[in-house]
Parts: sequence; structure tokens; C-alpha cells
Amino acid sequence: MTTTPHHSLQSAADALHQARDSRRPIGRVSESHGVSGIDQAYVVAALNTQRRIAAGARVIGKKVGLTSQAVQQQLGVDQPDFGVLFDDMEYLDGEAVPMSRLLQPRAEAEVAFVVGRDLSGPAPSYGEFLAALAYALPAIEIVDSAIADWKLTLVDTVADNASCGLFVVGNQPLPLGRIELGEAGLRFDKNGQTVSVGSGAACLGHPLRAAYWLARTMAARDSGLRAGEIILSGALGPMVPVAAGDLLQARIGALGSVACRII
Repeated sequence: MTTTPHHSLQSAADALHQARDSRRPIGRVSESHGVSGIDQAYVVAALNTQRRIAAGARVIGKKVGLTSQAVQQQLGVDQPDFGVLFDDMEYLDGEAVPMSRLLQPRAEAEVAFVVGRDLSGPAPSYGEFLAALAYALPAIEIVDSAIADWKLTLVDTVADNASCGLFVVGNQPLPLGRIELGEAGLRFDKNGQTVSVGSGAACLGHPLRAAYWLARTMAARDSGLRAGEIILSGALGPMVPVAAGDLLQARIGALGSVACRII
């Protein structure tokens, strides 16, 4: 197997950073920079994570991507991935989200979890994982790719921090034991029209299973989850393109609703 030199991976990270900074999408880095395989893609993503931290950004959580079969089919991939959430990506229910931060955004509704206590060390059991979670919230993730026209592979979206853009979380957290997330229905409206429907079962069978996949994946990578971090567990239905002026509102079963406007 051919190993891509580190300088090529750094060059791929530089290209993705510049694409987001200039808001000009680029071609697949898997092709232009020879990024090969998911492990190399995560190296590229980590280089840009380190760049952002060095510039003063703070990691406040993780996202699980590609959990919905519908979204996997949209992008032509067959497994989940994860990305890093930074403090400047977070917006609260009802706030305006600036289009100036985005390249070619699409939106999806999902369940967010708040970690209640640190998860570190070996891969947790399901019970240990559940005991570490505090709350659930409704969320809208505005995914955004630096790869032109969303013509990406799994390697490209992983290298691009799982196509992270921005996210919006609801106001009222709910304890996990009081809600049935697997059966929670989704209605996602854009400008008053329903544009996406789904359910908790569309997210790897259950949003908690998607978040558990993340916890075990982070443990396998000698990382973990910290108290207070947010986990975006993945789409409950198809993602939809959005533009300046759009009003978005998602309602997820007993979790309630969350909304934002793109300006």
C-alpha cells in the first residue's frame, strides 16, 4: 500500500483551510493531494483542528456524520464519520446564522446530547456510556463542504472535518430516561414548507447508538469525551440546501423544536 508523504497531507489541510477561508470550494483532495484511506483523511482533519486551536478556537464537542441511510445515499458513502465542533460554530434557538460563514450549506435536523461526565480510557460499555450522558436537545446542523458541488468521497468529507459548518441547539434540555428517541418523528420546515421528514430510527437505528459509536471510536483513537461537550448524533432525515433568507424550523418528537434564520 502506498503511503502519502506527510507534506502532501499538510498540503491537503492547507488547501481545505484556504477553501473555507476564501469561501471558494475546491476539487477532491483525495485526488489532488493523494489522500488515501480514512486514517490519512483523519490526519488531514487533525492538522486543521490543531491550526484552529493554535489560533484560539476551543473544541466544545463532536459530530457524527453520515448516520442516515438517506444521507449516505445522497453522498454515495456507506459508513459514519466524525468531526470536531468549535465554539464559534454554536448558535442558540432563534438566532440568526450568517451566510458569510458558509460556502454551499445544507441543513439537517438531529438529536444533540450533552456529556455529563468525562469518558476516557478503554471503550466504554453501553451502560457506562449512558451513565456519562446528561441531556438531549433538538438541533439543526448546517453542514457545509469545501469540496465543489458536494462531489465528495468518504475520504474527502473526513478530511474536511466531516463537512462541519455551524449548528443550532434548542433551549430546553431533557433527561434521557424520559424520552423515546428511536421513535421520535422529525418534521423539518423551510420557509413554512415541510422539506424533510424522518425519525430517530433513521440515525443508525437510534440516536444513542450513533453517539455510542462515537464514544467507542474516540476511545479507539486514544481520545475521549469531556463533561459539557455536545454530541451531534446525526441526521434523522435527508439534508436540504439552504440560502440567505431561509427560515428553518425542526420539530423532533417530545424533544420539541429548534429554529434559526439564515441571513
